[in-house]
Amino acid sequence: MTEVTGKVDFKVGDDTYQTWYKVVGDLTPGAHPLIVLHGGPGVSHEYMTPLAEIHNKCNIPVVFYDQIGIGKSFFEGVADKPKEFWTVDLFVDELENLVAHLGVQNGFALLGHSWGAMLGAHYASHRHPVGLKHLVITSGTPSMALWEQSTRQLLKALPADVRETIERHEKEGTTDSPEYEKMVGIFFEKHVCKSPWPKVMETSFAAMMQHPTVYHTMNGPSEFTITGTLKSWSCLDQIHTITTPTLLTNGVMDEAQDVCMSPFFQRIPHVKWAQFSQRHMPFLEEEDQGRYFQVVADFLTYA
Repeated sequence: MTEVTGKVDFKVGDDTYQTWYKVVGDLTPGAHPLIVLHGGPGVSHEYMTPLAEIHNKCNIPVVFYDQIGIGKSFFEGVADKPKEFWTVDLFVDELENLVAHLGVQNGFALLGHSWGAMLGAHYASHRHPVGLKHLVITSGTPSMALWEQSTRQLLKALPADVRETIERHEKEGTTDSPEYEKMVGIFFEKHVCKSPWPKVMETSFAAMMQHPTVYHTMNGPSEFTITGTLKSWSCLDQIHTITTPTLLTNGVMDEAQDVCMSPFFQRIPHVKWAQFSQRHMPFLEEEDQGRYFQVVADFLTYA
């Protein structure tokens, strides 16, 4: 299995940033790669690297990259950028720039997870790229209002002392408290990924903790309290225009509950929906991993 890494210049106004990427497999002329969109915003790509298995199953290149501001695409001065800098269109433009750099505008697939699924849905419904052949939306949402509805409902189901501690720290602005982090960890254990976390998951979240600007500015202090620039984001009124064959996936215990996924299923014309038994990370959970890879591979091959 060949791997090639590189960086592509990404110009925003008068400034130039760099997007780091890795290609697993041979990106030969005519190859239609799967481009993987990581979550967060601001959680680096490593936790999604098990998706290299799609290269083995489908014999297609798989492209990973770090969105600007995080991981290997971090730049000095991230924390000094005004909140207006961190928009959905910024990351859509970065994706388009990467697609052009790789020379795959005429044929590629996208797989987005969590925030990456939102990014993929926005890109497909607003830019309508002619070369997008398949779209995989894993544990995402077409609107942050639905995301908050989903995660808040799950928060209410936690033990009262856990929920009350979380709500107290968020009200008092003490979300850097070890007690708060411990209680949020209980939510993660039930709805994001069971412990112990795989090494790749630890690496990605350590990158976010080291450079939290993107997550905190766009999202907020937690998965269920959205105070950032994404709070009013929605592409609900556009998803019916997605003509690309689309695969939806989520887990029974996923923080992206069915309320997040069902509008995609109801409004995208050519769509399939597969549900898995565990949480937010089917490509990391041993109970779901094998089936997840097979469902994605079959979709990319036959849809």
